[in-house]
Parts: sequence; C-alpha cells; structure tokens
Amino acid sequence: MYHFLALTSVGIEVLLAEEIKSLGGEQVVQKPEGVYFSAPLALGYHICLWTRFATRVLLQLGQGEAQNKDQLFAAASEVNWSEVFSSHHTFAVDFVGKSEEIRNSQFGGLTVKDAIVDHFRAINDERPSVDKSYPDIRIQARLLKQKVAFYLDFSGRGLFQRGYRRDSGAAPLKENLAAAIIKRSGWLDDTSKPLIDPMCGSGTILIEAVSMAAGEAPGIDRENWGFELWLDHDAEMWQEQLSRAIASSNEGISKLDVKVSGYDLDNRVLKTAEQNVRNAGLQRFINLTCRDANKLVNSFEQPGTILFNPPYGERIGELPELVETFVTLGQKFKAQFMNWRVAILTANIELLSMLKLASFKRYKLKNGPLDCQLALYKLDEQQTAKDDLNPQGDFAREKSDFANRLSKNVKNLKGWIRAEQLECYRLYDADIPEYNVAVDIYGEYLVIHEYAPPATIAPEKAAKRLQEVIYWAPKVLNITTDKVVLKTRAKQKGTNQYQKIDKSKQAIVVREYGAKLKVNLWDYLDTGLFLDHRKTRQIVAKKAKNKSLLNLFAYTGSVSLQAALHGAASVTTVDMSNTYLNWAQDNFTLNNLSGHKYQFVQADCLQWLKSNQQLFDVVFIDPPTFSNSKRMGESFDVQRDHVALIEDGLKALAPGGELIFTNNKRNFKMNFDAMAALNLKVVAMSDKTRDKDFQRNKHIHNSWLITRHNQA
Repeated sequence: MYHFLALTSVGIEVLLAEEIKSLGGEQVVQKPEGVYFSAPLALGYHICLWTRFATRVLLQLGQGEAQNKDQLFAAASEVNWSEVFSSHHTFAVDFVGKSEEIRNSQFGGLTVKDAIVDHFRAINDERPSVDKSYPDIRIQARLLKQKVAFYLDFSGRGLFQRGYRRDSGAAPLKENLAAAIIKRSGWLDDTSKPLIDPMCGSGTILIEAVSMAAGEAPGIDRENWGFELWLDHDAEMWQEQLSRAIASSNEGISKLDVKVSGYDLDNRVLKTAEQNVRNAGLQRFINLTCRDANKLVNSFEQPGTILFNPPYGERIGELPELVETFVTLGQKFKAQFMNWRVAILTANIELLSMLKLASFKRYKLKNGPLDCQLALYKLDEQQTAKDDLNPQGDFAREKSDFANRLSKNVKNLKGWIRAEQLECYRLYDADIPEYNVAVDIYGEYLVIHEYAPPATIAPEKAAKRLQEVIYWAPKVLNITTDKVVLKTRAKQKGTNQYQKIDKSKQAIVVREYGAKLKVNLWDYLDTGLFLDHRKTRQIVAKKAKNKSLLNLFAYTGSVSLQAALHGAASVTTVDMSNTYLNWAQDNFTLNNLSGHKYQFVQADCLQWLKSNQQLFDVVFIDPPTFSNSKRMGESFDVQRDHVALIEDGLKALAPGGELIFTNNKRNFKMNFDAMAALNLKVVAMSDKTRDKDFQRNKHIHNSWLITRHNQA
C-alpha cells in the first residue's frame, strides 16, 4: 500500500475527496493542503488517469522532524534516494512551506538537494545533476508544523491539462476548475437536457462537460508522467491501466448522445475553440456559434443549464460592456428561460447583482490568484413574478437617482454646450454623494472617474452603485459601451499625482476654442487635458497676447498652446516629465506651430526657477498638490511651499508683469500675510476660472492673479 497526496485548487478539495473515494482510494482525508489517501500501485495509476479535480498526485517517500536546517537535512537523508531514481537521471526539488528557522523555499530546497546528492556520494555513486526546468524526476518537500514530508511528483505537473488545448483565449479556465463548476451546476444529473455556454471562449467548459458526460478518462492523452523514471515504476501494470481507461473512454464516447452549445462574440477565439474541440475528438457533440451573449435566445425544446465564466472586468474597457451584458442577460433569463438553471463563475461578485436574480447556492473557488464565486440560480416563477409588469424591473430609469440627476444635468447644460461649441466637458461630479464619480465627455467618448468611496459606505455597496453608474451613463447619453472608459482614482498619499494605469498608447484629438489637443483616455488617470481649467487657459492666453509667457509644471502644454494660438510673442514650457513635454510638443505640431519662439524645457521647475535669468511678461504656475519624485531633490507640498514657489516665480516676472497661481488642493489657504510682506497684490479669481460645468464644485481648483504693488 502506498500513501499519496492529491493537490487541487482552493474550493475543489471536497469534490476531489469524493472523487478519490469513488475511484477506490482508501483512508481518504481532506485537509487544507490537499487530499491524503492510500492505494496499491495499480490504483495509484488508475487515479492519475481518471481524476478530473486534481492538479497533481504526489507519492510519499518519507517524513521526519524539521525544526531547523540540521533536522531537515537529517530527515531527507533517511530516504533511500538511490531506490527512488538513478544517478544518471536529472532531478529537481520543490520546497513548500516555511518556519522560523527555515524561512524560504530556496533555502529549504537547497538543504534537501544537498542531502540527496550526499546520499549518492555516500554509496560511491556518481552525483546526479539538477535540472530545474525539465528534470527526469521531481521531488517535493512539504514543511508543515515543524514536520517535513518528501514526495515523488507521481503524476507530474499540470495534471489538469488534458492535452486537447493547444491554444486558449485571453483568460483560459483550468480544466479541473471547469470540471468543478460543471459538477456543481447539476447538469450531469441529466445530460439529456441542453447545456449552453454564452461566453465559451476557447471551449474548455463545453469540452470538459461532454467528456464528463461520456465517462472519459481525462488522462489518456497525457504524454508525460512523473513516475516514468521512478525505479519502482511497473510499466506493464501501467500499460494495463492505460489500455483499460482508453477502452472504457472509447465505449463511453460511442454511446454518448448529448448536444451542447457555445457562443462567443470574438470569432478568432471561437476558431481556437473549434480547434480544441477537434483535438478532443468531440466535434459532433458541440455546436459553436459566433454570437453576442446579449443576443442569447432560447430555441430549445426543454429547459437545461446555462453555465459560463465571463470576463471579470479587470482589463481596461471590459467592465462597461460587462455591466450592460449582465443586465441584459438577467432580463433575458427571466423572460425566455423559465425553469432553466444558471451557473456563473466570476471574480467580480458585484456584477452578479446586475442580474437581479436570487441565487440558491454559492461556492467559493479560486481561479489562479483570483477569489471567485460560483453562483447557482433556478429560473422559477418566484424569480420572475416581481417583474411581470415591467420587464426591466429595478432597471427602470425612473428608479435610478443617478440616471435622473445625469438627465437633469444634460438638460441644464445643453444650451451652453451648444453655444460654446464644446467637445469636452463635465456632466456630473459626485452630485449625489452615494454615487461618488465624475462623468466627462471627450468627443464621442464617455469617461467615468470613480473616486475612493467615503468611509461610511461599505465597499460592496459602493461597487454596486458604480455598476449602476456604468449601466445608466451610456444609456442616458446615448453612447455605446465600447466608447465608455472607466478610471479608478483612489486617494494618493506621498506619491506624484500622475499615475499610469495601463499602456495602450491610444490617443484621440479633440478641439477646444480652435485648438486641437491630443488626449489619451486609456493610459493615465488623467487624460492630458484638465477640463476645469478651460477658462483659465483662455484668460492666460488673452493676457499673453503679444507678450512672453512662462508656463511652469506645464503638463501637456494646453495653456502654452492656447497662448501661442492667441498670438503670444514667445512661450516657454517647463515640465520635469519627458512624456508630458513630448505630448506638449505633439499638441503644438497638431496646430502647425513651430519655431524658436516656442521653447520646451525638461527640468525640475523648482530648481529651474532658482537658476533662471530670463524675464517673462506672464508667469503661469499650476503645481501638483504634492510630489516626491526621485528626480527632485526634496518633496514639494503646495500648502507648505507655495510662498517660496511664488517668491521664486516673481524673480522670473518682468516689471509690470502678471503671475497667475493655481492649484487643486482642497481647503488650500493662501498665506496673505506673506504675500503682503512681499509687497504683492493678490486677487482671487477662482470664480472667473471655473466654468459652468464645474460651478457645483467650489474646490475643483483655486486661482489668484498676483502683481507687484509698486507697478503701474
């Protein structure tokens, strides 16, 4: 009798334990780390061939105390390694676990490796070589509660891989997890009923479902096994088990009478699914169609199961379309799929609320590193009764406070937007505290900025409200979901305010009062154009006509651009970021502006000001609230440092010149005493620089016009 440990993903342990019992395993014990069982060798082979839920099967070789390195080495030395594998074969050691003395897997693995090598030396055998990538024999040492157990990787890595999947979609589902959700869905109780996967991707769920219905052994096409070079491997016994599994599987396939259906919007992914289905030899049982899940229809004669693993909305641009899809599917399920069962695996638990269905069971699982839930629904009369009068149910527009407010804002701003011929503007800015977002328009695109929710609102509730926003905003504004961009903006402490969130290198061109401006809605939290400074740009530009302008902390140079278009005699644009400075130059190129009178300087503005000798008629300073960039000698805090910054800015101001100082720090306090000591006239102008779409938000920015008292 041999002792084994079968490993699997989190949440599947119960199913794995049940499976091993059904396959004949003895002394089956389920623990957090996996399922322990005992079996004779033939049954060990049999379980490797037939398990659907295990990711690996390990064979125990020995165990011992391991409170420190010496004990670990001694325990490893007790195993007769020359009876496990030959010295001319390569090996590798995987070490799992740690303790106060053995703090990392590399240290533990090296200790076990040394014990193995020393064993071969002690019997005057040659030293076996280590191959970490493709070893002939893989050993696993598992440290738990000061004790260590040594295992042969009996099955080999990736037992979940059936061999039919040569390629996959963007987010492949492991076969053992697919098997688990199929088992939990209940479809296997009656496989004569339909099974639909409306987002089938590379087809894993459908292939696994058909294979399970046929009673096919999932391991028969596997090319490599961990036990093949184990010295106690019985090749004849193994071939007997393999032949039986193949014969049983072929018989199951020959008797199978099922039809399952898969749909996917992406034709390229569907071609991959078709190839995987052919590789599995199951093409006559699986129908694949290129179709949007939103257009799902019930063309089946009897109720069945709808089972799918949708995208989780992690990649940029996915979530708006997913919210729309989940709302639509919820309505379709209730309208067309009475008495069906629905099973959905997702890491985005809040998306499930958009279905407006009550689940009767939920299972916690892990898909790779992601915590997921499998939610099960029965589409009975109870689920649909409340929506008989209104097929949209809770998604009637009049029931959404957010949709109502956004509609009202659109109506109030419509005339102003048309009169000003604006392409970019704000329509909503946390008007209702519970819906803590900003909604902006950039040409044909809708941008939703999610702010960090107030501490008084539970994260789950905030997530549900965000999805309500994502659902209603494009509908109210008549914008398709593929033109919706979602940005998450949490409070940032101790970091620069411009943070990258993805890298797509996409950009569009928008217009503002005759200027063409490049904006990027995807790669940064900010888009390259601060909408709240629309009027500021015009005020600075008019003041700079026929004059010289210095634009500090220039970002993408939109103030510089407007000044140049208004006829500034010269424009000097300074920013520490090469990315933004290049962006500013792109904006000038877009507007056919070039020449020596337009200077772009990459520098730390604080240091540059101290060494600058040139004088300017207009100086514009819009610093970050806080910055501690590595390229700066010290941190900058606008509240703490604004007096020194303005004082340095004045040194660059020509006699009779004007300095415009602005920032977006909430509750910023201008130090008027210091300004008076510098003999400066300070005029608040925030009301003039804040345009109509930002009238509600008095704190969006602060602006002052600063001049010397003694100038004409």
